[in-house]
Amino acid sequence: MTDSSTLGIKTVLHPVSDLAKAKEVYAALLGVPPQTDSSYYVGFEAAGQQIGLVPAGGPQSPTSPVAYWHVPDIEAKLAEVTAAGATVKEPAHDVGGGRLVATVTDLDGNVLGLIQDR
Repeated sequence: MTDSSTLGIKTVLHPVSDLAKAKEVYAALLGVPPQTDSSYYVGFEAAGQQIGLVPAGGPQSPTSPVAYWHVPDIEAKLAEVTAAGATVKEPAHDVGGGRLVATVTDLDGNVLGLIQDR
């Protein structure tokens, strides 16, 4: 495995209009309470997947769910996908706990997420 390989999609963020109400729906769906519960992010872990709820129109401003590919080297993967034609939407930045995230858009405008855990 090279540093620019992926470790698979393990995280999906969903924009929601009402974080409190959405939290109840996703808790019922997943059968677990959120592991992270704040005003800007509610996160669940179920069956090895991380499901995140973010306020629509918030700092991340997603307009549809975004799947995040976990990678061992986010900068190498960003260089690889931009060389192939993707455009950086959100450069790599630390979101806490040693986690780096970034997003790119493909040639059709689809948003692809990248995550590196340190």
